[in-house]
Amino acid sequence: MGDGQRAGPTPGDPGLTGMARFSSLAEKLRFQIGRDGPLPLATYMQRCLADPEFGYYTTRQAIGRRGDFITAPEISQMFGELIGVWCVGAWEALDRPDRFCLAEAGPGHGTLMADLLRVLAARPDMMRAMEVVLIELSPAMRAAQAERLEAFATAGSTVGGAIRWVDALADLPDLPTLLIANEFLDALPFRQYVKAAGGWRETGIGLNETGKLARLLLPVLADPAILPQGADREAEGSVFEHASAREAVIETVAAHLAKNTGAALFIDYGHAASGFGDTFQAVGDHRYRDPLAEPGRHDLTSHVDFERLAAAARASSIAMPRLATQGAFLLALGLLERAGALGSAKSADVQDGIRADVERLAGPAAMGDLFKVLQLTSPDLPLAGHS
Repeated sequence: MGDGQRAGPTPGDPGLTGMARFSSLAEKLRFQIGRDGPLPLATYMQRCLADPEFGYYTTRQAIGRRGDFITAPEISQMFGELIGVWCVGAWEALDRPDRFCLAEAGPGHGTLMADLLRVLAARPDMMRAMEVVLIELSPAMRAAQAERLEAFATAGSTVGGAIRWVDALADLPDLPTLLIANEFLDALPFRQYVKAAGGWRETGIGLNETGKLARLLLPVLADPAILPQGADREAEGSVFEHASAREAVIETVAAHLAKNTGAALFIDYGHAASGFGDTFQAVGDHRYRDPLAEPGRHDLTSHVDFERLAAAARASSIAMPRLATQGAFLLALGLLERAGALGSAKSADVQDGIRADVERLAGPAAMGDLFKVLQLTSPDLPLAGHS
């Protein structure tokens, strides 16, 4: 799940260009598999999310209570406001640069950035110093973000008096940077391997005897270098997932921060320690779905391996990354205090709603423990939210 279209390899299959139109992505995939053979799971996922004609993020408005899933910024304004508090602390820890970039990867409807900027508006010196850059590929989502952020863009509150968009992390300006990425990493394509008699074989998507999409094992074996410790002791049928695209994002951001200084927050659901298990999932209409049913109509994701991401950051010579649960992070930034202020003198129903939002954002049984917050900084900055 995520706040916007995720950057990834260019979608589409040039071999299908110019052929008769297909009525669905399922039909298109069946044709391709029948012609060329099974697809790696990563390629299937990419097609489902980013196909120009049928892809999930190119054809649907996914986020929100009326969409397929809801992200933390859509649950409560408190989430974005507390990220704004973190940004203020990071800017001050960087000695208040007179020019810096505030960036968001996968900004969704612009809700997080709008809530964040509302907090920053109390610091006009910071507002005057920043350039807001949104990393977004989808024209439709860019339009939604522009509408949501119009008041900030036209108020002359950012460098140049405008908010601008870029296609990729590599397009960020060479300025001190504060980067936010909420549910950006989880839908980047990943590879899945299954322990078989001959080793760890890659999962693919092919056709079963009735012509339906089905999982199968490809002859491709996993590189032993990517396997977690203990892989040789796992039983046959065990599953391991590896997302080099996510590690590449961390490496890109770490290199940018090392060159320009700054800090980044990656907020997503996943595990703090590498392990084994099948986390490939589909979500539609706020329910889990079959990932192979109706391709292109549901969001496809997997859990983020934060241990591997932290290792990628360390290998890029960035300061020691810090990891916290979302619950601990938000509580350290003042979630309970902000909730109390919002609920002060309000009706019992409003206060109950705020308490429910707090529980959903930070409760151990909700998003609080499942979601993690990975912080990267160029110097070793003492920022709130992480010990």
